Amino acid sequence: MLEAQAQFDGPQRKVSVRLAEQDGLIYLDLADEFWRCVEIGANGWRITEDPPVRFRRSAGIQPLPFPVRGGSIESLAPFLNLGSENDFVLVVAWLLGALRSAGPYPVLAIAGEQGSAKTVLSKLLRALIDPSLAPVRALPRDERELFIAASNGYVLAFDNVSGLPLWLSDTLCRLASGGAFSTRRLFTDQDEMLFAAARPVILNGIEEVITRPDLADRAILLMLAPIAERQRRPETALWREFEFARPRILGALLDAAAHGLHMLPQVRLQSLPRMADFALWATACEGAFRPAGTFETAYWDNRRAAIENIFDTDPVAARVREIMADQAHWTGSASELLQTGPTVAGSGWPKNPRALAGRLHSAKRCDGPPKP
Repeated sequence: MLEAQAQFDGPQRKVSVRLAEQDGLIYLDLADEFWRCVEIGANGWRITEDPPVRFRRSAGIQPLPFPVRGGSIESLAPFLNLGSENDFVLVVAWLLGALRSAGPYPVLAIAGEQGSAKTVLSKLLRALIDPSLAPVRALPRDERELFIAASNGYVLAFDNVSGLPLWLSDTLCRLASGGAFSTRRLFTDQDEMLFAAARPVILNGIEEVITRPDLADRAILLMLAPIAERQRRPETALWREFEFARPRILGALLDAAAHGLHMLPQVRLQSLPRMADFALWATACEGAFRPAGTFETAYWDNRRAAIENIFDTDPVAARVREIMADQAHWTGSASELLQTGPTVAGSGWPKNPRALAGRLHSAKRCDGPPKP
């Protein structure tokens, strides 16, 4: 009777995992034993023990450290094996993007040779937002498994990815901007169970696994260089130093998020990318750690590099560029264009005009952003 009264007569509340937003405020669950969370507003942040939002804690969730004021985001840089200043700006922007509960979230794709600390980077970034007993995992076997993971965790980090099946690439696009998966409820004939989520995602692998334009347009791609032997240090020492610095790094991220809430209504961009809300939010936050315009330049350059890489590996896009290299325009049907391509099996060239037209439309949608 008590269970029925609670289920049907009690008040209904939205329950979130790690992050929630309400009335213009962001709430970050510290996941400690006292159920404290951080309340972030346009005027700053504070620790609260009685937030107006409700959180659910799944198995494996770990507490965040008590944030400390006065830290600097720059103290994060020595722990990350990044190749450039732009990469660091994009990583910080991705972390700040993960502090919004509704997304969209660009997929952070990390590639590099063996010994470039891809897995460590994935674990470090997750530890700043959503620490877990299992910080990285293998790719899911199907869409249902992916959305179950998304409903029980906030940041999803997939380790040693060697390739993305087409279905997973499409599903990650939906997960980056908010999507749902429905399936039949067990032991029923017509009842439906719905999984809906938008989540920050990290992929790491030796090769660049994002090969489809739609996912590349929603991603930040990082290429790591191998760490020289003389620069290596024990992972236990790295984590010991990181745990000492983590409270102040988290505090600096919270300062930047509060700055972003204050500046967001005033932010305007000359042109909006696919992940427009993320770009606006990162631009609003960047004044807390970089001069104005730094993020926009880094983000556009990263997207253009990702698109160029896809064009180089796509035989259709490469063939169109080759045709147009010596002429201003070309006119013809899809069948005529099909005949100009290679006929060798396994070359990746479409087998019929309809497939070629689809590949052309896909490449056209990923023709690249203008230079800011």
